[in-house]
Amino acid sequence: MSQSIAPASFRADPYRWTVLGVFMLINVAVQVLWISYAPVASLAAHAYGVKREEIDLLANLFMIIYLPVAIPAAWAIDRFGLKKAVGFGAVLIGVFGLLRGLFPTDYRMALIGTVGISIGQPFLLNAFTKLAAVWFPPAHRATVTGMMFLAMFAGIGIGEGLTPWLCENYTFTGMQLIYGVGAALSAWFFLLMARAKPSTPPDSAQDQVRALVFQGFRGMMQQKEVYMLSLALFLGSGIVNAVFTLIDGLGQEKGLTTGQGVTLTLVLLVAGILGSILLPALSDTLRRRKAILLVGIFAAVPSAFFLALAHGYGSELVFFFLLGFFVTGMTPVAYQYGAEITHPAPEGLSNGIFALVVQASGLLIVAMDAAKKWTHGSYVPSLLILTLFLFFSGRLFLKAKESPDMLKPSC
Repeated sequence: MSQSIAPASFRADPYRWTVLGVFMLINVAVQVLWISYAPVASLAAHAYGVKREEIDLLANLFMIIYLPVAIPAAWAIDRFGLKKAVGFGAVLIGVFGLLRGLFPTDYRMALIGTVGISIGQPFLLNAFTKLAAVWFPPAHRATVTGMMFLAMFAGIGIGEGLTPWLCENYTFTGMQLIYGVGAALSAWFFLLMARAKPSTPPDSAQDQVRALVFQGFRGMMQQKEVYMLSLALFLGSGIVNAVFTLIDGLGQEKGLTTGQGVTLTLVLLVAGILGSILLPALSDTLRRRKAILLVGIFAAVPSAFFLALAHGYGSELVFFFLLGFFVTGMTPVAYQYGAEITHPAPEGLSNGIFALVVQASGLLIVAMDAAKKWTHGSYVPSLLILTLFLFFSGRLFLKAKESPDMLKPSC
């Protein structure tokens, strides 16, 4: 019996790297705009003539607005394609980012600009697996999704590290204008260089077929793996976000200085960058999704447990690194696994659902803050309870099936 050979028309278009590059660039820009007020919150409050809480609102709007916009954005990505849907989000980010830069001391303009940027963000965050599926062959998709997460963390790192320096050397007004122009240029580059689809498909036409959005949603809701994965993502992301956000209070409980707390958040961030590079690449190389996810979950459990109970700066450095590496590193694998197990649901829809879960995990921060009144002002009991729940979510995920794409013979 003769063996069929894949047609030569199925090949990865070299232009995929350009599309990935401009997509990563606009993702860096939106993360910089999101985090830029955090490291200079007191200065921003003074410049705008408002209270500190009103500056915090500007960052919180990204999560608040994401929740209602996520599903419509996912629908638009699958209905209109990458170039149009992501381009729409990029335009919002560029225009409203520039608006904040042009009116750097007007809080009303900052609020309007932040709302516009926040509406544009889901059109980027929900397109990760869509871009990977349209432009890249199956063997590289988790790695590519991890690179997109790398862009997010790079943006956060730039915003956290560069903003104080820009304010010191170019004033708060100059910082706003620099970031606004940068966002506008990033959007322009995307519109100029991005394409809707490659000249040749990266895999078989059968793998490109997708269900309609609402039909795909019904199919997703019937799969137990969707709920298992969502629970693990919600808890894991919630723990990391809580540790990152509440580091000031948690550090005071453990006798750490403010500088040590800042260093721990940077370690968490760097570990997340490394994890989002290495774990997806390992998943693609070994052709295993479920095993990598289980490693991430069960390695995160002791990391979070000892992080909560440990005392001493050196110990905390280790556990912060491990928590960031495994939880953040497994997230791109989770997105890609979700896209593969929910086939033929559209990638934008599956990406949107799981990204929505990650964003909603911020509610756990609110819960931990509220629980302080019953735990004598301590975050540790809440953190231990969430860690226990994460362990049980891992036990539950043991029953999940492997991605069908990983069970196919490798090309």
